[in-house]
Amino acid sequence: MKKSKAILYRRPLKWLMPMILMLGLFYFYPLFDVIRMSFTDASILEPTYSYTLRSYSKMLNDPEILDTLLTTFIFVSTNIVMQIIIGMMIALLVKAGMQRGYPFTEAGRTIVLIAWMIPGVLVGIIWKLILSTSNYGIINYLLEIIGLSRVGFLSEPNMALVSTIMVNIWRGTAFSMIMLYAGLQKIPEQLYEAAVVDGANAFQKFFLITLPLMRHIIFINLVLITIYTFNQFDMIMSLTGGGPGRSTEVLTLTAYKQMFKFFDMGTSSAISVLLLVLNLSIAVVYYVFVLGEHETDNQ
Repeated sequence: MKKSKAILYRRPLKWLMPMILMLGLFYFYPLFDVIRMSFTDASILEPTYSYTLRSYSKMLNDPEILDTLLTTFIFVSTNIVMQIIIGMMIALLVKAGMQRGYPFTEAGRTIVLIAWMIPGVLVGIIWKLILSTSNYGIINYLLEIIGLSRVGFLSEPNMALVSTIMVNIWRGTAFSMIMLYAGLQKIPEQLYEAAVVDGANAFQKFFLITLPLMRHIIFINLVLITIYTFNQFDMIMSLTGGGPGRSTEVLTLTAYKQMFKFFDMGTSSAISVLLLVLNLSIAVVYYVFVLGEHETDNQ
């Protein structure tokens, strides 16, 4: 047994090779190919292509793509702020309920998690049934019953964007709640007891104890939900398809449409590379932050 372990430690590459091959075949090669295709004018309809910067030029000069980029940042920024705020509120309520032994606290926590467990496509379909302006729209049907006029949740451009943001907040808040609740569990209760003795109120305990001690988990949560929201596709596709018009179209949908509607493989790949750069930038910020905090703690 000791001899086999010694062989394993001396030759780690041999044991890591299957994983390296799998990553290379199913991740690194497709990634390299997407980057390569972004520097071409390739089209699904044409068998040949040439290397050029036309795809990046089109992406940076096309007003529709720039509008999509603006919509994406509105969608992402609103989501990350609201998911963290609402997730923190729910986590605090769940923690308080568990400490005081309130009934149905665990059931409430489970109900919140259901939103995260539902696939994105199904979330879009469910909320489309709820928000639709058609006769089967549940909310508009109830509005008509009480004598109010229908609301174009998915048919008016601005309202459709707001509705899409709200649906994604409803789904994504559960993830933030899970992470923040786990962070709250790590804070020693003695700190809160000492603060109460010193006369601190609830707001002072939150801003002077909870937030400072949870800054790491909040930042990790921020990074993860930002990356996830930037790559959101399935829910929006099934809810609005990017419409009405292009009011809810984000970069992932634009890349999809450039590939499968306009058959422009080069531009689609360039948009995908832009998304990759945005995600890597967020990851680098996270790494620098964590590394800086680690060095500060060691000092």
